[in-house]
Amino acid sequence: MSQVSKNATEGHSAPAVRPRGKARWSIALLMGFGILINYVDRLSISVTQKPLTHDFGLTATEFGILSSAFLWSYAIMQIPSGMLLDRFGVKKIWGASAVLWTVASVLTAVASGAWIIVVARVLLGVAEAPAFPGAMKATGLWFPRHERGLCTAIFDSGTRLANVLGLPLIAFTVATWGWREAFWVQAALSVIFLLAFLWRYTGPKARLAKGRMTHEEYSYIVDGGASSEDLRPSSEWSTVAYLLRQRKVWGLALGLAGAGYTLWMLLTWLPGYMQTSMNQSILQSGIYAAVPALAMFVSELTIGGWWVDRVIGRGANPDKVRKGILVAGMIVALFTVGAAFSNSPVVAIIWIAIGSAGIALVYVTSNSLPALIAPEGSAGSLAAIVNCVNLLAGVVAPIVTGFIVDVTGHFFYAFIIGGVALIGGLASYLLLMGKIEPIPARELVKADAD
Repeated sequence: MSQVSKNATEGHSAPAVRPRGKARWSIALLMGFGILINYVDRLSISVTQKPLTHDFGLTATEFGILSSAFLWSYAIMQIPSGMLLDRFGVKKIWGASAVLWTVASVLTAVASGAWIIVVARVLLGVAEAPAFPGAMKATGLWFPRHERGLCTAIFDSGTRLANVLGLPLIAFTVATWGWREAFWVQAALSVIFLLAFLWRYTGPKARLAKGRMTHEEYSYIVDGGASSEDLRPSSEWSTVAYLLRQRKVWGLALGLAGAGYTLWMLLTWLPGYMQTSMNQSILQSGIYAAVPALAMFVSELTIGGWWVDRVIGRGANPDKVRKGILVAGMIVALFTVGAAFSNSPVVAIIWIAIGSAGIALVYVTSNSLPALIAPEGSAGSLAAIVNCVNLLAGVVAPIVTGFIVDVTGHFFYAFIIGGVALIGGLASYLLLMGKIEPIPARELVKADAD
């Protein structure tokens, strides 16, 4: 067993003194920027609902299908993208992805019919599939085990900032110039990220060799239980099959899917809900949608990131801390159901914001676990499996919500179904996942350098 594997398995304690150098945190911020652009790309369609459906004559159900087209390919490509990440590394796969998601934004901006937007959304799903598995894999490579909560919170906060910063920007662009111009804006943001990523991202060894990080920081990362850059599974397909037989993997995946159903319902339909049920303008709906996102941002950085790492670093049982956060987050997430009984936009958004803060705790904790429990060299594949199951719930949520709105004319039962999904996810965490500890590794070979 390698020293890194041994450290990870035994819960090796990190050095008490922080090292000289902050290269690892620049990587966390870079990943957060990438996830921010990803979420602006995928969520902007929700802000353009009214003008887009007017231009192409779509019903609510048809718009739900169009919105979920991204998730079809995004979910299908999760496992292949995880295997590609484990084989070729984060830099090559994320770099290629950024090129493709830029093309998808341009294709949407010039679309002459709804079917072209569907094609663009499918391409966007393929392009962005490696985003979260890649961020989780990079977290395992770049961070000691006791700092992964905050790192995960930083890159996951990009999903929240997309609502706080991105959706108001898109809403302003749509209201001022039009929905096509909004997609040109997101294409420009994608190009900026691509250039920054190709310039700044490397693996820790390459960064050290180039003199861009200190030896103290590198040792701190490795001795703290970082994943090995030198090893990968001998067969990605057999590794995936092995992971799919692990009860722990299914407990994590189904638990996250319970929160994911409600999250994707909100991500896709919250602006539309505010526009139709609460009679808000496009710009107002974008501002209201930023409130739950801000609550999620604060929740995951302060509690799911900083606080979790702090108490674990002081000697608390990591398993109990992380599972406690998962359970508490799911319970708080049930507050979203309160919106079903609200007639005021302010009251509804308060319920949704409280519940969203709980969802954020579930997400940031769950997203930190693949790098903690994956067999050596398999974090990308495990993260992809978990994200794939989560996204299958995400595919269903926009369609079911659109169907309910078409049939009933309101969102009451949509929020109730979201609550049922949250209860199912909570049961999965409690009954299936078991202890948070590494899954034994299978045969390993030398990995490609990042």
